[in-house]
Amino acid sequence: MTTTAPKPTQDLYRHVNGDWMENNTIPADRGTYGAFMELHDQSEIAVHDILESAAKELSKKQRKHSFQAAHSDEGAKLRIGALFTAMMDEKTIEALGVTPLWETLDKISEVETPQEFLKLTGKLQRKGIVGGPVGVGAMPDAGNPDRVLLHLIQSGLGLPDESYYREEKHAHVVDAYRTYVEKLFLLSGIAPTEKRARKMAKRVLDLETKIAEQHWDIVKVRDAVKRYNLFTRKKLLKKFPSAIHWLKGMKMAPGQKHDNRSEEIVVWQPDFFTGFEELLQSEPTKSWRTWLKLHLLSSHAPYMSKDFVEADFEFNKVLTGTEELRPRWKRAVALVNSTLGEDVGRLYVAQHYTESHREHMDELVDALQQAYHQSITELPWMSKKTRKKALEKLSKFNPMVGYPVKWHDYSDIKMNATDLISTLDRISEHEFEENLSKIEDGPDPEEWHMSPQTVNAYYSPLENAIVFPAAILQPPFFSPEATPAQNFGGIGAVIGHEIGHGFDDQGSQYDGDGALNNWWSDEDREAFTQRTQSLIDQYKVLAPSEAPEHSVNGELTLGENIGDLGGLGISHKALYLYLEQNPEAIKAQGLDPKDPEDRKTIDRQFFESWASVWRQLIRPEAAVTRVSTDPHSPNEFRANQVVKNLDAFHEAYATEPGDSMWLDPKERVTIW
Repeated sequence: MTTTAPKPTQDLYRHVNGDWMENNTIPADRGTYGAFMELHDQSEIAVHDILESAAKELSKKQRKHSFQAAHSDEGAKLRIGALFTAMMDEKTIEALGVTPLWETLDKISEVETPQEFLKLTGKLQRKGIVGGPVGVGAMPDAGNPDRVLLHLIQSGLGLPDESYYREEKHAHVVDAYRTYVEKLFLLSGIAPTEKRARKMAKRVLDLETKIAEQHWDIVKVRDAVKRYNLFTRKKLLKKFPSAIHWLKGMKMAPGQKHDNRSEEIVVWQPDFFTGFEELLQSEPTKSWRTWLKLHLLSSHAPYMSKDFVEADFEFNKVLTGTEELRPRWKRAVALVNSTLGEDVGRLYVAQHYTESHREHMDELVDALQQAYHQSITELPWMSKKTRKKALEKLSKFNPMVGYPVKWHDYSDIKMNATDLISTLDRISEHEFEENLSKIEDGPDPEEWHMSPQTVNAYYSPLENAIVFPAAILQPPFFSPEATPAQNFGGIGAVIGHEIGHGFDDQGSQYDGDGALNNWWSDEDREAFTQRTQSLIDQYKVLAPSEAPEHSVNGELTLGENIGDLGGLGISHKALYLYLEQNPEAIKAQGLDPKDPEDRKTIDRQFFESWASVWRQLIRPEAAVTRVSTDPHSPNEFRANQVVKNLDAFHEAYATEPGDSMWLDPKERVTIW
């Protein structure tokens, strides 16, 4: 520990991570660096080796001509090898320039009416070429998760969030975006002069500002009940008459071949569609054409010639503070991971996953579920009726560890190692068609929404599933050699966090079958809301040290803060249940969990493991973007603010009034 590191009673986060923070710097090609990124780098290197090896297995014919490959390990190698080769072929990409997009750009130029704009937008979305002002996807129906419906979601912005268009603190980002848009129009040749480029950029910004005015804000969008609005197609077309043209372009209008039988549609933000309908009629078609051309260019810019890549980087630099463009091989790894993730995953798992980890994880998950069961059973503020429903939901959680039981089938995709843009568009079209097919086929409970090589975890409320990919099952989160306290403070708290999402402000509105169903009494919901409001009040006064003028949004981060608080508190309880049931697990340390002093030692291992998981360096620009748009609190508060609410932390470190980490017992929040 450095001599300047604060005491744990003053700042647990920097007490634990001070040495690491002093001895590490943020790589020039990153906006942040921390424990997650360290594991990401390891995964990135492993995947790079897999991709290089796969690329070498391509035949001469496969290097020059389009091909399809089987749904198998060998087929996966050929697909990822071809895509990696295409991304690394800078010479061909430079020679092509904007040529791969001209056919689509010409089609956009032919648009003369709002109806034609919508029809073309729908067609391009279905083919995976570019997104539109309306986001679309097939997802389980929150009212009846046994079926899948089409969902329509507000979209159409080039900046991270609608607030960027209206808040003065983001004016510099808007200026950078305007410059970026101008560059894209100039580089593509769409604008022959800088004056014309400025005029076109203004047209885009003016239109996007009006689109942003129709958007729900980021907090309202979190509300699962408000965004569940079930429409028949007839009702949708009454509210949004122009949608018929978009549906025709999507080949989903009544009676069309790809109707997909989606008679009912979920509309997340009905107000947006009312406003969007008005904009379609009031704004010149020229503006919509210009907007669509811009989004076609910007969505493909990272994969085009050097000038486009650099323009994209310069804009994103304003959001992240990143100093250097990532090396091409790293961008290639990210691209293949994001598009053919499970093809990579099946090869990654074969080389880097230890099956015994699943057994350890099963033990941890079981301990966490036992602890949640005990805690819910003992909650003083919850009635018997609601408690019964909560326990029923807990019993139906579906943990998934390591990798999926069946791999995604990409065998229908035509790959081409010499044509990156067209190959990417075909992959996008494949994903879109696979997604829409679920409307007829129904949900797949075994499907994963994250690849095994991803360093993360997630909870899916519609499936009541918690998922832990292979790549996160490493130190500092998990190690078979770590002490029980360290594992429960690391991956145990992550497990608890994901289970906790099932009982956060939004997840708690879904039942154990994944249906949006109010299983709470009014009195219990009010008691829950009072506790969550206290948590909002705690966090909204916090501001990260890297962006002291930007406070945490307590409402936006509420779900994640509940997950952190419940996850850590329940994992602490689970640790002692585990030690009680497995006394041999602590014998090697010579510690007795029943001894008060030994318990402090165990608890310190637990809390310091938790703090180490969140070690991070972050650039000011990235910190501002995160506070503005990310539902997760800044890492220092994920470490410090959570533990302030746990009595066990204060007992382990003997905190006192006046200590920075002290929180009066009356102000400590316990929800689960």
